[in-house]
Formats: sequence, C-alpha cells, structure tokens
Amino acid sequence: MVFAAVGLGALVLALLGMAFVRVYDNQLIRQTESELIAQGVVVSGVYRELLHEQVGAGDYGLTRIAPWPFPAAEGSQLRPILPSLRASDEVLPAAEEPPRSAIPAEPLAQRMGDRLTPLLVHVGRSTLAGIRVVDTQGVVVASSSSGLGTSLIAREEVQRALRGELRSVLRRRLADPEDAPLASLSRDTGVRVTVVLPVLEEDRVWGAVVLSRTPMTFVKAVYADRWNLTATGLVLLGVVSLMSLAAATLVVRPVRALVRQTRFIAASAPEGFEPISRPVVQELAELSESLAGMATALRDRNQYIRSFAANVSHEFKTPLASIQGAVELLRDSADSMSPEQRERFLSNVDADARRLTRLVQRLLELARADSLVARPARTEVGPLLASLAERARAQGLAVEVGAVSPGLSLGLPAEVLEDIVWQLITNASQHGGEGVRVWLEADGVPGEGRGRVVVRDDGKGISESNRARVFDAFFTTARERGGTGLGLTIAQSMLRAFGASLELLPADQKGAAFAVEADHPR
Repeated sequence: MVFAAVGLGALVLALLGMAFVRVYDNQLIRQTESELIAQGVVVSGVYRELLHEQVGAGDYGLTRIAPWPFPAAEGSQLRPILPSLRASDEVLPAAEEPPRSAIPAEPLAQRMGDRLTPLLVHVGRSTLAGIRVVDTQGVVVASSSSGLGTSLIAREEVQRALRGELRSVLRRRLADPEDAPLASLSRDTGVRVTVVLPVLEEDRVWGAVVLSRTPMTFVKAVYADRWNLTATGLVLLGVVSLMSLAAATLVVRPVRALVRQTRFIAASAPEGFEPISRPVVQELAELSESLAGMATALRDRNQYIRSFAANVSHEFKTPLASIQGAVELLRDSADSMSPEQRERFLSNVDADARRLTRLVQRLLELARADSLVARPARTEVGPLLASLAERARAQGLAVEVGAVSPGLSLGLPAEVLEDIVWQLITNASQHGGEGVRVWLEADGVPGEGRGRVVVRDDGKGISESNRARVFDAFFTTARERGGTGLGLTIAQSMLRAFGASLELLPADQKGAAFAVEADHPR
C-alpha cells in the first residue's frame, strides 16, 4: 500500500504537471501563430489588391514552385492555413539586424509599400506584432516600425516564402535592457514566433509578408492569474511535502539501507550479513532478513564448494596417478615382468579402481543428501535401536542398547535415522580397535522439545588434533581399509534437511560418543 500510494501519487502529479505545462506552452505559441497568420492574410490581401490595380493579371513576380501545404477539398476555393508550431520545435538562432539591400526595391512594389506602411504602423501599435512586406527580391518595401530598404533574402523562411511556401519558425529572442519581467504581455520571452506568408496571385508570387511577435509564456499566464493559482499551489505543495516525507520515512531510508547492505554483501563486509535496523515497513524488514540469510548461505556454500572441490581433486588424484603409473609400467615392461610382478601391478590397479568407485558412490550419496527434501515424519526410537543392535550382533559386532526414554520419538524418517546410527556403529567398529563395544542410548533434551540418540564406544577414542576435523569431508584415518571420509559428512547433510544435527560429545571417558539431535514431536 505504501509503494502503491507514493508511486501512484507521484506519477499522477508528475504526468499532470508535465502534460499541463507542455500543452499550455504549445497553446500559447499556436495562439500567437494563429494571430500572426490572421494578420498576415489581411496584409497579404491588401498588398495583392494594391498591386493588382497596377499590373492586372500579367506575368508580374516569380513563378510559384511550392504546392499549398494544407489539404483542401478538390474544386474548393478555400485555402485554410493551420498553425503548426510546437514548444518542442527547434529554435533557430536570433535573427541578425538586416543589412541595407545592395539592389533597389522593385519600383512598383516600393510605391505600393509606401501606401501600405501607415496601415502597418497603426496595426502594429495595437497587435504588438512586427510586420514587414518584401518584394520578390526580399527587399523590405513596407514595415510597421523600421527597416525599409533592408534585405531579408538571407533568411531561409523568406526564401521559401518567395517560392510560394508558407513558413512558421521559432527564433531565439535576445534580451532587451528595457524588458519588463512580468508586467508586459510578451517581453522577457526567450523565443519569437515568425510567420512568413507568400503574396500569391494564381501561380505567381508577388512578394511576402513577414510577421513576428514574442508569445506569452507559461510564466506570464501564471502571473496573470497568480492569486487564484497561489492558493491551489500551496495546497498541492503541502500534499507533495507530506507524501515526500512519508516516502522518505517509509520507503527511501530503508531502501537506501538495503542498497548499502547489498554493497556490503558484494564486498563480503560483515555489515552485509546483518539485517538493517528499524526498517518500519514489514516487507522491507523481511527483505533485509532474507538478504542477510541469503548472503550467509552463499558465503557458507561458496566456502563449502571450494573446500569440497579441493578435497575431491586430492582424493581422485592419488588413485589416478597410481593407476596411470601402473599402466605405463605394464605397457613398457610387461614382457620382462614375472607373473607375480604383473599380478601385483594389476592388483594395485584393481584396488585403486575400486577405491575410485567407492568415492564416486559416496559422492552420489552426498549429492542426494544435499538435495534431500524434508517431509513430516515421526520415528519411535526404542524399537529402531533394538533392531539395529540385533543386526550388528548378527555381523559379529558387540552392540548393546542402554537407557532409552520410554515412548521417545524423533522427527526423522525411520530410514534416515537408521542409516545414520548404522554409520556411527560401523565407524566405531572400524576406528575403535579390536574388541570395541558400542552402546546405544536415547533421551530427551530438557526444556527444548528435542530428543537425541547417543552412540558411544569404549575404543581408542579420537585424538584432540582429529576432533576438530572429524566432520571434514574426505578426512579419514582408515584410508588403507577403504575409508572415504564422507560418512559423517553425508550424515550431517541428511540431518540438516530436517533441522537436526550430529555432534561429537566431549571426551569425558574412554572411547568416542556421537549424538543425533532432532525435534521431539508429540
């Protein structure tokens, strides 16, 4: 809800504000263009009628080569002129002061311009537009202010108008020291709208009318209605401020903290493995906790993979090197070897191949244990331990069941608990020495809702230097007897899926003792 309210509110306000400003600017510019077009059509018509009285319908002027840019019904005498400028159109550089024309104006156009100039001056005072009429050579023959006799032929829009094309452009307006910032209607505006209309008579161009004026800007329009808009603006400002504060408190600050946490995680800094404090929004708190947990899991997994890869490489390298050496000797010297020597080398190859097979099998078991999916289960411990003890005694192992809490059960599947306890029994028989005895016990962990199974023996025990490495993958002291060092690692992986654990108990008496601890469902 927080993200939806803040995001939707900010989006709506931003879109409305941007759309309102651009539409208003476009409207102001097109309004000015429309006014200039209307004035230009009238001036063009008056100028054409003045010339028509003198030249009639002759070949005066230039041949029109540009078509009319706006569509009209076929056969219709209407020639609509539509405004086309937008606020986003390219703004051309400011027009330079036009130079005096090097050639004189066309005499007839000059005489008609002299008759038209007083009208243009009168119109310009009311409309604030600059109006100029140029002959077919681009020389100004009539003006609402000044510039008579100057040449506008260098301007691209004038050149196109003299080919018969209507042209509207935006030009940059240079600031004037006498500009009034807000009081005037159009001063202090950065652009000027320029409209150039060709004076057309059938397919001839008799000149052009150049009109320009600075449009009212959005700021000017707002200033004109400043008192009504101020109250609305204050209300909107208050709403935006409150939304910004809410966003900063509820979203921005926790998100920035999350960003810092991800950077700490990327740099493996300790701060990345702790959730952020007081994130306010529950979803962000959960996300931070998930990031911290994920970072810790990835770090542990990465360390595990590195260590595991190094150990696998080491474990495979020795038998492979032995097999390769034996094969090379047999290839090079098989003919000169005695049958006993060949049999010894072949036996070594067979033993190393069997060792590799056992390693591969145990690695597959470890992979299955790592991918084991926990499912709800409940196993009664007493009968299971009694069955395992009987199985062990059938194989010549001295295994007895000690104290077992009546009715004790663990939240583990029977096959998982059976595999792990049997692994501990076989480990005791392999490492405890000749005549080792094993006891199986089970009880509950007081006050924790968990139970445990203890496998204890009276053998040689585990030295202090080996106690810290006993759960490391591939660590074994019975390698010559086929040990792979993966039994306890597989057991731990299987138990981890069920939230259970396997630990080595303190050496407070002769032998070694391991405890399998799991939930005690009721």
